[in-house]
Amino acid sequence: MILGAHESVAGGLARAFERARADGCRALQIFTSSSRQWRARALPAPEVAAFRREAASADWPLLAHASYLINLGAADPALRKRSAQALSAELARAEVLGLDFVVLHPGSHAGATAAEGLARVAAGLSRVLRKSGGARVRLLLELTAGQGSSLGHRFEHLRALCEQTDGGASLGICFDTCHAVAAGYDLAGNYDGVWREFERVVGLSRLCAFHLNDSKKGLGSRVDRHTHPGAGALGLEVFRRLLRDPRFAKLPAVLETPPLQDGSASYRRNLERLRALE
Repeated sequence: MILGAHESVAGGLARAFERARADGCRALQIFTSSSRQWRARALPAPEVAAFRREAASADWPLLAHASYLINLGAADPALRKRSAQALSAELARAEVLGLDFVVLHPGSHAGATAAEGLARVAAGLSRVLRKSGGARVRLLLELTAGQGSSLGHRFEHLRALCEQTDGGASLGICFDTCHAVAAGYDLAGNYDGVWREFERVVGLSRLCAFHLNDSKKGLGSRVDRHTHPGAGALGLEVFRRLLRDPRFAKLPAVLETPPLQDGSASYRRNLERLRALE
């Protein structure tokens, strides 16, 4: 795997590369704007140019995580419209920056059935992909933990979105290991079986990236709580198998682990721990 982390862009987008190098990254994920606000600041041309220079120098896989506010499955049509606009803007920023992927939580059905929610998400994705036609950046649907009314915690949800979305052939998948165990996929007890099911339902050809996180909560908890590799329900053996699995050897895999007890970023220590397993 091509290991990296989700780094801060405080002080300017290009600063993420400095932090990533210090942590030993070979892949990078960022937020291109605040993950908790609808309004995104304009990206000044000098900041874009600086980011692209750093990106060319690093030559790493580059990902952005879309805003957590985006919910294409919302019952409120106004929120769905705003979400589609925000996602379109996210893809446009990623294209300007030269990123490879934008990772999206599929959303939630907010009290409807999963089928109704998935249909709304697919309709929203169809509109967004039509608007962004010809873009290089690829949109990835993230496997979720299934907290509350969230969609995307079943492989069948991901397949349905790919099948129901106009232009869905371009959609890829980001596999979050914390979310997988929280959603009930027993990587620790049935590693081969989980991947056989993923191949049968979704297809390994759609798998484009990983989020490598352990889970504070147990199998099937449907609670999204990241922790450090080996410190949760997955254990180090799952990460060892993932890192040595030839099917995933060329895929970017980024950490989204919480800060250490002293408040410092955990990525360098966790990347060293993961590389010791390779």
